[in-house]
Amino acid sequence: MKQRFHFFATCPRGLEAVLSDELQQLGAEEVAATDGGVAFRGDWALMMTANLHSRIASRILWSLLEKPYRSEDDIYRAARALDWPELFSVERTIKVAVTGIGCKLRSLDFVALKVKDAICDAFRAAVDARPSVDTVAPDMRIHVFLTEKMLTLYLDTSGDALFKRGYRRETGEAPLRENLAAGILRLTGWQPGEPLLDPMCGSGTFLIEAALIARGIAPGGKRSFAFERYPQFDADAWARVKEAALAKERPVESISIYGSDDNAAMLSICRTNLAAAGVADCVELSRADALERSAPAEQGVLVCNPPYGIRLEEQESLAVLYPLLGHALKQRFAGWRAYYFTGDLRLAKLIRLAASKRTVLFNGGLECRLFEYRMVAGSNRKPA
Repeated sequence: MKQRFHFFATCPRGLEAVLSDELQQLGAEEVAATDGGVAFRGDWALMMTANLHSRIASRILWSLLEKPYRSEDDIYRAARALDWPELFSVERTIKVAVTGIGCKLRSLDFVALKVKDAICDAFRAAVDARPSVDTVAPDMRIHVFLTEKMLTLYLDTSGDALFKRGYRRETGEAPLRENLAAGILRLTGWQPGEPLLDPMCGSGTFLIEAALIARGIAPGGKRSFAFERYPQFDADAWARVKEAALAKERPVESISIYGSDDNAAMLSICRTNLAAAGVADCVELSRADALERSAPAEQGVLVCNPPYGIRLEEQESLAVLYPLLGHALKQRFAGWRAYYFTGDLRLAKLIRLAASKRTVLFNGGLECRLFEYRMVAGSNRKPA
């Protein structure tokens, strides 16, 4: 399908700029970032390519209509006017999700019900049957976005969120989402071949995403997508997109990605996930305390997602840990760029180092920071 369509790629807040760059590199047109995602235009092949290759997007949504509204009935009529049976078959299960910014209507749940009714009424009129609703694992996800005066209806081309790469076998507590980890790696400026270390690697999300980048492996290569269930799906075109992706994969030349953790059980989980992703030979793992870990090279990038303190005793132990982390960086990582991603904003003060950059990011609804420390001997230490 050479016709150009309007799409919207959602992403964790704070990653809109790097997602814009990524989509442009994939060939997207009319790229425009907004809060929570990036609008763009492209043909069907680009939509498939974005789903397969985007490391940062959460979903690729196909924009079906955008028009003003004043009431729930306006929304029903707009949704009812679409030719839903042309978009997917009545056997497909559906789910309608509604979000709004500045919307004055009383209930977003009621809007979801009206859109669901419009879809079912369209199918009844066309084929004398209606699709079933599945709120857990639907075949088709319909997204409704409302501002104060405008309605946008989307059909989700991704299905499961794109951070579900298909490689994660086990997790620890509150694992970092894969697309957020990939976006953070992009923000650090790290490039394949440059030494990379995660000294608190946990289940290995940073390490796996870095290894996939280094190998040129498409992040969506181990999963399926909702667009494969569309009536207009072109299996031959999709096969060509996947073949082109496989042709870009590279063998590992030398290991420059390192991970460590002081928890043997977490290292075992990390090894399982690395193997499932097909990149176990790209990463060197070791058991080590982050405070005692030495730099594996003279310079490189250290990236880390330290634990967040929820309970009081955890906050107290972290208040002790942060200055020790700063001391370890100063003693062992001169020449490195260090990045700490955390929802505990006390780190900036307690680590007693001068951050060269602070980037606001969101992990779900939690406001976080990515702190950058450029470790040049003798220049970063703050007075006690």
